[in-house]
Amino acid sequence: MNASDLQAAVETAKATELDRLGSSKLLIALTDAELDRESVLRAAATSELAARETFATWAAEESHAAAADLFADVADQEQRHYERVADLLGEDVEPPGSGPMHGYLRDREGAIERLAGGLLGRTLVSDRTHVQVISFFVNEADETAANVFRDLRTETADAQDRGLELLDSVCETDEEWETAEAVANYVVQLAYDDYTDVLVGMGVEPKPIC
Repeated sequence: MNASDLQAAVETAKATELDRLGSSKLLIALTDAELDRESVLRAAATSELAARETFATWAAEESHAAAADLFADVADQEQRHYERVADLLGEDVEPPGSGPMHGYLRDREGAIERLAGGLLGRTLVSDRTHVQVISFFVNEADETAANVFRDLRTETADAQDRGLELLDSVCETDEEWETAEAVANYVVQLAYDDYTDVLVGMGVEPKPIC
């Protein structure tokens, strides 16, 4: 296996979950059905802070030098992302709790689990979130905000590419690739389960109605 195979395997295994996370119901879950500009921006800012904390923690703890450097870079990127969203919001937000996905990620140990979880599983979820936020602001005719999130999406994809490239050099055995795949799959599943739990709690059906 290589990193491209890993990404394809995760996207195939979690196709249903990723498809539903990419639906318009995602913003309902993230904003507690408060679909207004402030609520969407606040949810996005909170997400950036949570990611910054995860990567900063890893950067401080990671023994693999190249992975530690990458985690530090991503933590800085997430800080810049937060600042751009906070500028749109017009105020800072309080640092969030970890939530199910970041709680799991912060407990990962070793470069393989962290790269697979943080720079594949999480970024696949983040990409769906960015698409929905971009669509929201396009519909609101707010091209300034839409363009900010287009940039954030591109930069997150670039970080994912760097993570996958490093995984190619770190994973050496079938067992290590299996570990990476399991962690990435579980991160997507955690994000999906959290999404469905929130929607069900609100009385909203998370599955598409055909």
